[in-house]
Amino acid sequence: MENGNYEKAINLITSREKFHICLGLERVSAMLEILGNPQDSLNIIHVAGTNGKGSVCAILSKILTCAGFKTGLYTSPHILEYNERIKINHRDISKNDFADLITEIALTAKVNGIYLTEFELLTCAAYKYFADKETDICVIETGLGGRLDATSAINKNILSIITSISLDHTDRLGDTIEKIAFEKAGIIKDSYPVLFSSDNRGGETIKRIAKEKQSPVLTPEDKAELLFENSKNYVCYKGKKYEFALLGLWQAENMSLVFEAINYLRENGYEIQDTAVQKALKTVCWPCRMQYIKKYNLLIDGTHNPDGARVLRDSIDYYFPDKKRVWIYGSLTTKDYKKVTEIIFRPQDEIYFYDFKYPNSVPFKKLAELYPDTLLINQKELEYLAAENKEALIIISGSFYMIGQILTAKGFFQNIAEVDNIY
Repeated sequence: MENGNYEKAINLITSREKFHICLGLERVSAMLEILGNPQDSLNIIHVAGTNGKGSVCAILSKILTCAGFKTGLYTSPHILEYNERIKINHRDISKNDFADLITEIALTAKVNGIYLTEFELLTCAAYKYFADKETDICVIETGLGGRLDATSAINKNILSIITSISLDHTDRLGDTIEKIAFEKAGIIKDSYPVLFSSDNRGGETIKRIAKEKQSPVLTPEDKAELLFENSKNYVCYKGKKYEFALLGLWQAENMSLVFEAINYLRENGYEIQDTAVQKALKTVCWPCRMQYIKKYNLLIDGTHNPDGARVLRDSIDYYFPDKKRVWIYGSLTTKDYKKVTEIIFRPQDEIYFYDFKYPNSVPFKKLAELYPDTLLINQKELEYLAAENKEALIIISGSFYMIGQILTAKGFFQNIAEVDNIY
């Protein structure tokens, strides 16, 4: 019955209007109180930002797991299955446990007249699961913004981390860096420290809010640097060289934050051996973010905003300077796909659009208006292209919802979806 119960739980979640977002903490706080405020028992590292927050969460949780801590990880969106969002020690919550939690919380909410959005329901499930399983520490990624994000229904944390800030979700978070930084900095808790890079574009706003909340400000004193040699990727920090599984030039800034966070945790009683850091960095996996499948010369990355597009293009130039590029692209209408495609596409590239079926997906005809010579590609044609490819770098990029549809369709790409190794 596991699959049946899981499917019923998914129907409960998706019946709550997929794209309905209602920012605010009143509903989720009321629900958590009924559940006994499980979040109050958790040791939380809370991470917000426009780009890089998922990578920082994945890397930190992997290090903490390798160091022997029972580590909860809550991220979004999922790629293949909803239960990917909730993990302990990098293992997905079982579909059976997921179904039980979602069903219980949805029923309790209904009985108490509380309407929970999809993300609020998932967040309540994550906090309750982590508390029930008595985790040592939890790494929590915000969904949208920070100040009014459901994950912010907490009174304390160990540390807030704010990754790079750029323009995204401007319809909900504001149309300037300062406005967006204000929302992201909403995760800062009174008297608890916040960590961000000194060159974060929203730095002045973050400092102001930290001062108002009497929260210590941490910035990395030492910068991490990336090194790619002999087809291997490394991160260098304080004279040490670590083999590093994640590609992407943006990971230098992320790793600076991660190393500083580890330094802070060590100073506050968390024993984290360097061997644990070495093991974690060598084996960490963050699927569909600059994920390279060497066997098929295939790169998968869900970049969807202009700043992300710039670092993706720079990273491709760095790691694959001599490769012909073949793009498979699709986007949601809520993203600045015009600007993104201007950045990532170049005249010599071969470009295909994937017309995926999803609410708010950009139809092929709209993309074709921007690039009249570009062709539509379907699942079968894409699989044939990848299977027969010898030389070109095939890049599947854009919406995570598109990527998820490609990887869950029956056929060739099901094998790729099971690949854990990055490069």
